[in-house]
Amino acid sequence: MEQYIVSARKYRPDSFETLIGQDNIAKTLKNSIVRGQLAHAYLFCGPRGVGKTSAARIFAKTINCSNPSPDMEPCGECESCRSFAEGRSYCIHELDAASNNSVDDIKMLIDQVNIPPQIGRYSVYIVDEVHMLSQAAFNAFLKTLEEPPSHAIFILATTEKHKILPTILSRCQTYDFNRISVPDMVRNLRSIAGKEGITIDDESLHVIALKADGAMRDALTIFDQTVAFCGTAVKYEDVLKNLNVLGYEHSFFLVDAFLEGRYRDALLKFDEILSKGFNALHFVAALSSHLRDLLVAGSDATDALLELPDSLKKRYREQAARCSVQFLYDALAITTACESGYRASINPRLHIEFALMRLSFLCRKSAAQAAAAPAAPAANAPAATASAPAAPVQSAPVSAPAAQATPTTPVQASPAAAQSAEAPAEPARARRPRRTPSALSLNAIKEQGVDPDPVPAQAEAPEAVPSDEAVLSAWKTLPAAYSDRPRLAGTLSSSTLELEEKDGTKYATFYVVNAAQQQWIQEKLLHELEGRLQKAALSRKVRLLVSVQASEQVEEKPYLPKDQALELMANNPEVKNLVSDLGLDTKF
Repeated sequence: MEQYIVSARKYRPDSFETLIGQDNIAKTLKNSIVRGQLAHAYLFCGPRGVGKTSAARIFAKTINCSNPSPDMEPCGECESCRSFAEGRSYCIHELDAASNNSVDDIKMLIDQVNIPPQIGRYSVYIVDEVHMLSQAAFNAFLKTLEEPPSHAIFILATTEKHKILPTILSRCQTYDFNRISVPDMVRNLRSIAGKEGITIDDESLHVIALKADGAMRDALTIFDQTVAFCGTAVKYEDVLKNLNVLGYEHSFFLVDAFLEGRYRDALLKFDEILSKGFNALHFVAALSSHLRDLLVAGSDATDALLELPDSLKKRYREQAARCSVQFLYDALAITTACESGYRASINPRLHIEFALMRLSFLCRKSAAQAAAAPAAPAANAPAATASAPAAPVQSAPVSAPAAQATPTTPVQASPAAAQSAEAPAEPARARRPRRTPSALSLNAIKEQGVDPDPVPAQAEAPEAVPSDEAVLSAWKTLPAAYSDRPRLAGTLSSSTLELEEKDGTKYATFYVVNAAQQQWIQEKLLHELEGRLQKAALSRKVRLLVSVQASEQVEEKPYLPKDQALELMANNPEVKNLVSDLGLDTKF
């Protein structure tokens, strides 16, 4: 039986051309080889499975190749390339820093650096997972990394760049590897499936690529797992079942239910998904992702953001055409809030079901608002028409040009309005005439005898000054308004109020015990207290002041035990006699 090799190893990139999704890095490395500008140390960093170690091997093989191609690809035929492919190269050395992270391991590496290469021009040392080196190992590596022999090149690879010492980073050329895009992974998986004679559709490849989350090695591992489950004929339903992934059909069904207000169907679909063993939080995340894709698919300008196969893009566009942007915006707000509050919820299932019901009622709410919007002006029109003749308006004479500048629309008066117009009306307060836009200047208006800002015929009656009883009664209501602040309520209830009427205004002064309290109330609270007092007294003719109580008016209270004992003896002769008879000591 032929030995099986997993796809991640069998189809590992062996040239810059087969390096997936890192074109800019491949171009930079090839240009440095062409120009002979090779650095002594490189740092390849990025997520797992994106080709860091593979790129390091390709680079090391290329700079030692005897006959590279014009576009700087290794030939694969020279002794250096063959020895590397067979695993017997003495020019390329790999060290796993995860298991060789001590000072002794680095010292052994430093000893090897001084040995020149037997085949090829350079000795390349690839240190994988370099962030796992200990602090002492990093310090021992610094000098050699900064000034290695001319034939030595170091390539460090890591997934956690932030754990590497700044002194190491400053000695290396850093290359940041990106996550591999979904289209690139789908394209590579389709090529591998063709080489292996496996039939698989684009939807299944897209699910595998999404599950890999930007890592090509993970995508190949999932691909092997899927083939082991499905065989050479891979179906979309089998991929979903094997990977335990929520299919697109559920999201399409739920959005249709939301649009039609079928909340019962949405709840039943959620129960069906839970019965299949899916995580409830992953269900909400998948629904949010589906709503986002619908929002993106609704416009040609954002269609490029939709990373889906063409067959699915068509379905997304069809459903997006039936969803308004407002609906998708509100739905995303509900699902994201549901995700954030899921872990804090006491009843997570009810939390999600309530979100599904809110989503189902979004279209009903929008329809109800749209139906009520035109009806509001019509409902107010009869009341405005009936009440219009109740207050006659005194109009000023306007010249002909001004009248032509403001066209008016004749309105047919109702019988009730005509009857009220014939009856003699009570003289009402004169209203300011309606200003009409015209080309007349201010001088022209004055010449015609029109007052540009007429004063009402009857001025409002002056507001009366409240009585002392009304102000005192209103003051007693203020402590209850600050019941949530006991100290402030106690201060207000214990403060006395002095009233004085001056220039038609009632001045109310209350007293506090010290200047600091007075300053705080004046800066933070006096305006609010005055407003509450005016509202309770039903008058704006009340002004509130705060003052410090005179020292002689402040009642002195004994605080020390000695003072309390002396006061007790002074107020009670019997106690004083008892202390004297028993010979008690009052010095505390």
